[in-house]
Amino acid sequence: MKAIAAKRRRLGYCRIGVMLEHDGDVMNHKKLYRLYTEEKLGVRRRDRKRAHGSRTPMPEALRPSERPLSADLA
Repeated sequence: MKAIAAKRRRLGYCRIGVMLEHDGDVMNHKKLYRLYTEEKLGVRRRDRKRAHGSRTPMPEALRPSERPLSADLA
């Protein structure tokens, strides 16, 4: 399990379990998860990208049922 996790670092324990089954090592998913966490092989979560700058407020509608044009399109 460590060799597979070292080679493919973005795989979680479920996918590692499937790869072990292909090699002939069948293991209960609960036991597999326990060993995975004991070896500290968890995959870190990736950071989300954040938008830069600030948003401009939406212009007010001049009449009822009117869709105001944004400043970029006018």
